[in-house]
Amino acid sequence: MENRDLELGDVDMIQERVHRFLDRLEKDHGVNEQITPLIHMAPRTLRELSPHSFNPRVVSIGPLHRDDENVWAFERKKATYVINLMNRMTSPKEIIMNSCMEKVYASMEKIKACYVLTEVYDVVEFAEMMVMDACFILGFIYMTFEVMPDMSHAEDVIRDLVLLENQIPFFFLDDIFKCTIVKLHPDMSLVQFIYPVLWLVALKLFDFNQAVLKIPEIIFINDTHHILSLLHKCYEPQQDDTILEGSIGAINHSVVDLDKAGVSFKPNQSKTWVLGMEMEFPSFLWSWCKCTLRMPVLHVHDSTELILRNLIAYEVELRQTRKYITSYAIAMDVLVNTQDDVAKLVESKVLVNLMGSNEEAANMINNICKEVDDVYSFYFQQWKTLDKYYDSYWPKHIGWMRRTYFSSPWNIIALVVGIIIFTLTMVQTIFTIKSYRAK
Repeated sequence: MENRDLELGDVDMIQERVHRFLDRLEKDHGVNEQITPLIHMAPRTLRELSPHSFNPRVVSIGPLHRDDENVWAFERKKATYVINLMNRMTSPKEIIMNSCMEKVYASMEKIKACYVLTEVYDVVEFAEMMVMDACFILGFIYMTFEVMPDMSHAEDVIRDLVLLENQIPFFFLDDIFKCTIVKLHPDMSLVQFIYPVLWLVALKLFDFNQAVLKIPEIIFINDTHHILSLLHKCYEPQQDDTILEGSIGAINHSVVDLDKAGVSFKPNQSKTWVLGMEMEFPSFLWSWCKCTLRMPVLHVHDSTELILRNLIAYEVELRQTRKYITSYAIAMDVLVNTQDDVAKLVESKVLVNLMGSNEEAANMINNICKEVDDVYSFYFQQWKTLDKYYDSYWPKHIGWMRRTYFSSPWNIIALVVGIIIFTLTMVQTIFTIKSYRAK
């Protein structure tokens, strides 16, 4: 009887623990559902290829790189930006900071759910870190772009602000923005405030007019995860429902191969998409004519790999995010195999190479998509057209004639002289035959 009671007691205890566990799961699920995705380390396979592309050089934002030795020196400088920002407010610093602290404590569970590895920080330490980093970001942007416009000292910090592992939740940054910057600019949104940073980073990667870089007029804070997420929105087309998607992995023609087939390359500044590529033919008899692939002008420099890798890692981690950057990177990887391909793109003014050599640029482009799964490309239609053009009869032979006889002025002169000599020889032969018959 006693054993039976004990067994019944065990059953009751287990049921109670099950209910408690389920309640906890529901609670955690409810919090995590509001925060997608988490801010975490880049995928291991991508990180191992290029660790320096994901590690901050100067400043740590959030908890993931807080203990990196190379960012310790800048921690005290953060306070300078925060104090300078506070000094420009009409309200006392204590009141402003109190409102910031209230915001972080009110959203503590929601903020922590954005991160992994936050259990090493107690609540007070974590709250102070979040407020400090949010105020620093806002103070840095305010001082750099409004008070003392000077990019010479700011580029390293700006690079760090777009790293996947170096972010704070956008909704919390917006909360602190409303406690601080809105006091100075009541009609400004956080997106408008951050725009100069996005413009500078985007312009360093591609060459386009400011009118082309368009952020949606209405940004839903909960749909924007962090600053890198907002940068990603800059590269979205205005409408992608008309873009045909498909795999281009089997369509593998390099720039040099396409050039031999008669394809030329020219800069493209699409009014609807920063990353847009377009095919052009001079007439409806397109299989006879030299076609043109218009491409966005890519700037290859010491930050190109960093920006692309972080945007690609963001797309990899967010499965519901459209893979615009990955599509572009894969397309470039298909086009570029060697330094000769890079040289042709540089000659065509669709690539600006600021690295040491064309070989370095080719290696960077070839390595950027390693360990990245093939995706349905947004350039599928263009690649299908290129493939059809490449496999047709006339472009290859016309391209061969162009390379053989029209590649230089001397070749053209030699061809013309040869034609003249051949014509004169034929005329002379005809007159000789006629005069012979006349006899």
